[in-house]
Amino acid sequence: MNAAGLCLVVQLSVAFGMAGLIWPDKLMPLYEVLMFPWAASYRVIRTNSIAAIGLALLLLIRVHSGIL
Repeated sequence: MNAAGLCLVVQLSVAFGMAGLIWPDKLMPLYEVLMFPWAASYRVIRTNSIAAIGLALLLLIRVHSGIL
């Protein structure tokens, strides 16, 4: 994956992570579809949002360190 694609993944991770923390009500239907057998709750959405932001930070470190 080239640097532009990795930067796009970082931006999407940050966007969905922040949206999940700020507007969990608006993302509830999306998580209900994605996590079909399990019920989506605010705790799950918050945990996934924090994990998405953590993934974005790890990918950003990878981009800045030059390991592609």
